[in-house]
Order: sequence, then structure tokens, then C-alpha cells
Amino acid sequence: MSVVTRFAPSPTGYLHLGHAYAALVAFSLARERGGRFLLRMEDIDRGRCRVEFADAIEHDLSWLGIAWDGSVRRQSAHFDDYRAALARLEAMELIYPCFCTRAAIKAELDAAAAAPHDAPPVYPGTCRNLSDDERRARIAQGLSYALRLDVAKAQANTGPLFWEDEVKGSVEAAPTRHGDIVLARKDTPTSYHLAVTVDDALQGVTLVTRGEDLFTATDIHRLLQALLGYPAPRYRHHKLLTDASGKRFAKRDQAITLRGLRAIGKTPAKVRAMAGFAD
Repeated sequence: MSVVTRFAPSPTGYLHLGHAYAALVAFSLARERGGRFLLRMEDIDRGRCRVEFADAIEHDLSWLGIAWDGSVRRQSAHFDDYRAALARLEAMELIYPCFCTRAAIKAELDAAAAAPHDAPPVYPGTCRNLSDDERRARIAQGLSYALRLDVAKAQANTGPLFWEDEVKGSVEAAPTRHGDIVLARKDTPTSYHLAVTVDDALQGVTLVTRGEDLFTATDIHRLLQALLGYPAPRYRHHKLLTDASGKRFAKRDQAITLRGLRAIGKTPAKVRAMAGFAD
């Protein structure tokens, strides 16, 4: 079976050099192994994602010499896929509503729409043991809530799980260290964890390449794969590019963008070399 990789940015800003490196890793591995490279827009955060950023991502990748196979999958067009997966987990009685403070819920839900580059505090399970009557009453009152996965119960269903990393070999998943993660909310039927798991399965991704800061997130994805009956891809967690001070590139820090490099006369070949991919 040929390899299928993907690059899945969130269109909340312009691509920077770290993005270029991540895209080139996935693209190069697919081409070296005679496989396919896919492009996906992780745009479930409708408040921050913008069409102009998505268009700029496609333009920047093409300028770099990166060609993707097939059409671009946009998560915002596939909410029904995530609703279906969530319904399966609900039917297994693994999902419960969480009614913790609005501020706490908003903070976690905002974070849940994007890849967890920085580990959030572990949820203490406050609402896990509410009775069904209490849950229905709070929902009827119009209280805000998130939908959480009962991770300990879920892992009890699956038993021990492992995943394969091309660098570190076989890794035993430890999803309980993340606590009961948010999988959805009332007005958005998915979070990063659920959407990325569903997308990788539906798109037939066989090798997930991403930054080493997402290494432990694979625990949760492996659990969801087992619960939903999805095949487990292999993983390759690569280094993160950093600036001269050792700080990793990030959109929130306004790291230098590919369009900025292009504006000052850098060629695609030069940018690829800056990312460690000399021609």
C-alpha cells in the first residue's frame, strides 16, 4: 500500500517558515514513497478562520512547489461527518455534558478548536457524575455546556492501545493523562481531536506527519480510532523550526510569513533551503 500523507493548517493567519517545513516533510515523504499528499483546511473555528487565509495558504504552497493530490478538504463543509461520529460515541454512553463556568468552558472550547500545542489543564471531572435528570434540567434551563468524552470509561472499553511512530517505534497510548477532553459543543459539532481523527480515517491517511509538540495528543486520537473502528495510521513527529533565539515559529507571535519572505525577494528555492530542504 502506498503512503498517504497530509498537511492540515488552520486558516487563521498566513503561513510562516515553520509551516513550510511541516508541509515539505509531508510532501517529500509522499513523493519519495510513491504516495499521495493531501491538503486539508482545519477551519472549524468559524470565528477566527478566514477565506482569504485559506486562499493564501494554497497560493503559498503552490509558490513553494508543493502540489497536492485531489481536492482540498475543508472541515467546515463536513460537520455531518463529525456529528455521525459523535452520535456513535453517544450511543456507547461515553459522552456527557459539562456545565462548568461559562468562562472555563469558553476558554477550553476556544482551545479545543485548534491543535493543542500547549497542554491545557486536565479537567477534574466535575460534571461526570451528574444524574441524567440533573443534566436534562440544566440543558432545559439553557445553560452553556460542552460535550466531553469519559476517557477512563472509553479506555476500559478498548483495553490497552499502542501506536507506531517512525522515529520512536511502538508507543503505548496513555489517554487518561489528558482527562475528559472536549469533543464538541452545542453550536459546533466537533473539536480538533474528533475532527482530525475522522478526517484522517475518511481520507485514507496512512502516515500522519506533524510537530513533536503534538506527540502526546496521539494518545487521544488512538483511543478515538479504536472506539470508532478506524484503522490506525503510522506517525512521524518532526522537530519544530525555531528562530535565532530558540523560540518556535508561531502565528500568534507574528512569525515571518512566506508572503513576507516573497515580498523581500526570497525565491522558492531559498525558502525551501531556509526550511532545511535544499534543492
